[in-house]
Amino acid sequence: MSNFEFKMPKLGESITEAAIITWFKNVGDTIEEDEMLLEVATDKVDSEVPSTVSGVIEEILFKANEVIAIGEVIAIIKTDGKASIASKKEKKNDIVEVQSQPKKLKPSPKKMVAAKQNNNTFFSPLIISIAKEQHISYEELARIPATGNDGRLRKSDVFNYIDEGRPYQFVQPEVTNDPTAYRIPQLKLDKGKGKIVEMDRMRQMIADHMVYSKHTSPHVTAYVEADLTNMVKWRNANKDAFQKKNNCKLTFTPLFVEAVAKAVKDFPNINASVDGTNIIVKEDINIGMAAALPSGNLIVPVVKNANQKDLKTLASEVNLLSTKARENKLKADDIKGGTFTISNVGTFGSLMGTPIINQPEVAILALGIIKKRAEVIETEKGDEIAVRSMMYLSLSFDHRVVDGHLGGSFLRRVADYFEQFDVDRTI
Repeated sequence: MSNFEFKMPKLGESITEAAIITWFKNVGDTIEEDEMLLEVATDKVDSEVPSTVSGVIEEILFKANEVIAIGEVIAIIKTDGKASIASKKEKKNDIVEVQSQPKKLKPSPKKMVAAKQNNNTFFSPLIISIAKEQHISYEELARIPATGNDGRLRKSDVFNYIDEGRPYQFVQPEVTNDPTAYRIPQLKLDKGKGKIVEMDRMRQMIADHMVYSKHTSPHVTAYVEADLTNMVKWRNANKDAFQKKNNCKLTFTPLFVEAVAKAVKDFPNINASVDGTNIIVKEDINIGMAAALPSGNLIVPVVKNANQKDLKTLASEVNLLSTKARENKLKADDIKGGTFTISNVGTFGSLMGTPIINQPEVAILALGIIKKRAEVIETEKGDEIAVRSMMYLSLSFDHRVVDGHLGGSFLRRVADYFEQFDVDRTI
């Protein structure tokens, strides 16, 4: 018999932590390989996590509602030593430092010690959880020497600091006064009175994700207008025949995904993410499409390799993902791997929108409502006024790596593909 360390699995490219919703097993229970062990939540989706081995639950290291870093050991399973190949591979490659029990505090010397403020004061939910348990303030956290990437504070940094007796507990940080630095004003705003509605877990995670995106990426938004008259006419004329032939409803979304995927292929640098000072240009074109869950929270299911699929396949996948979102049945794999996102704000009647980038991507496209308007068009007889189906498109992009030329050119190309839709296209 041997003990197997069951770790929080990877749940998506940009996901670094997850909250435990519930355990399906208790200590002492028997579990089979692929049997569901627990349910977890991220800022995108709730997922049931299966066990990768068979055995007996020896120890459960975290409780429901705790936020755990990806790769952290969360349970110990006593097995016969025959773990699956995938389990062994995951265990071999996982180098996350584990410390399941909080350290006891040593007596802290009450002396004044010079302490420098960390430049990076973003703390993960795991660090915040440890700090709350050990009664460490945010100000004290900011004075702990950090060894993580980009000056991030790691769990081991906090425990080492505690072992040293918390030398910076009773001091003020050494701060260099910078007259040009922006400081958040401490305003005491009247927030009013009314019914208090507590954010649910997913809404809190979405809020954190949106604030992080705005903090990380300098957002710039560009706008264009497109004439969708040909696309609208073709879709209205062919939607019934398409559904009869393919047993699949034809909405505008697969047509949008098809055109966007073509434009992304034309401008591959828009299909990227940022890693420090490196730009990662993705090989796959995976188009996310923002959708609403029954709770009203937002989620982004992903159409994988959209540029390689015909309209029938795109329509089928879009309909399936939309249905799963409405019925709250999306799985972790359905929201993984997105490289570019579309947000169809026109679904709610909005003329246009200024979307927030879905990290770690570098751009997001918002599509407004298709609205009939009187427009001046050029004909063989000269300029004429005609009723046309018009749409505003807006692209928010990360100005660290996407300049105005790339962002504007890509947006214009999407609009061109919309406008140049082939009305003689067969289904």
